[in-house]
Amino acid sequence: MLRDVVRSLAEAKIAPFAAAVDEEARFPQEALDALVANDLHAVHVPEEYGGAGADALATVIVIEEVARACVSSSLIPAVNKLGSLPVILSGSEDLKKKYLSPLAKGDAMFSYCLSEPEAGSDAAGMKTKAVRDGDHWILNGVKRWITNAGVSEYYTVMAVTDPTKRSKGISAFVVEKSDPGVSFGAPEKKLGIKGSPTREVYFDNVRIPADRMIGEEGTGFATAMATLDHTRITIAAQALGVAQGAFDYAKGYVQERKQFGRPIADFQGIQFMLADMAMKIEAARQLTYAAAAKSERGDSDLTFQGAAAKCFASDVAMEVTTDAVQLLGGYGYTRDYPVERMMRDAKITQIYEGTNQVQRIVMARNLP
Repeated sequence: MLRDVVRSLAEAKIAPFAAAVDEEARFPQEALDALVANDLHAVHVPEEYGGAGADALATVIVIEEVARACVSSSLIPAVNKLGSLPVILSGSEDLKKKYLSPLAKGDAMFSYCLSEPEAGSDAAGMKTKAVRDGDHWILNGVKRWITNAGVSEYYTVMAVTDPTKRSKGISAFVVEKSDPGVSFGAPEKKLGIKGSPTREVYFDNVRIPADRMIGEEGTGFATAMATLDHTRITIAAQALGVAQGAFDYAKGYVQERKQFGRPIADFQGIQFMLADMAMKIEAARQLTYAAAAKSERGDSDLTFQGAAAKCFASDVAMEVTTDAVQLLGGYGYTRDYPVERMMRDAKITQIYEGTNQVQRIVMARNLP
């Protein structure tokens, strides 16, 4: 039922704008409005803070179905979870009430600030600093590749509070867009997900109250990694959605397109391609849904399963979207058809929230 509701909404209110959002590289406001109106923009927020209280699997299905229509738009529910999950996992009750309630209402979005110009895969090498000053912390530094930066009101920011301790000297904070000293770089000019703004975030003597720290001092990196164990599954969901969208479009196309006097779907070479695409999508779906169930239960093998789901599903998405372009031939290579956009959008799922090379390191260190 949830899938049917989200798919209907995505096809009616999100898909019609997907090409224009990509072409104009603009934020998908229509998608945000539709998701908020139907309480689908941050379904993971617990009921006690005004949210829908959706479990990890339901959240995955929402993201998957939105990504099937528009990957940029699926970053609204996905990044709202990524940005707010540190607060849910480690934040004080006061922090949860203050920041999760506006998120649940749709009054604010939440972004996640971990990466820096010199700290990508090596996130523990970050340079952004937070220095204690009485009842406040003062933040200085820069974060890079921040999804929905400038649109989101709230930012979970990782910063070094004790430079002598490397990862154990990193703490997490909530920073607000309106805090003096917060500013944003120009939007990155990207290959795909052009509707989701990606910018640098600058902190210039940003002074925030001490009670905006998430969890204890020095626990920020552990919270950041625990967050990714759960949210990598949302990237798997995006990958799954875009693969399904490209497959559905290509399957319809080959049934209509005629060459040599019959639909090209009648040719075995085409049939084998479709069979392989469908098989791989289904394998990715099973792995992703199983990982979502483990996320909900907090299973001990979540780190491996989350990395496996993200890695496998994103590789499948890249392969399936590329094959979809192939199935449309010359038409697939034009912007008049959606599969070239899907192929460009799919690429990022192999890169963000940990490259697939990093996922393999994570899996190797956490073999079941």
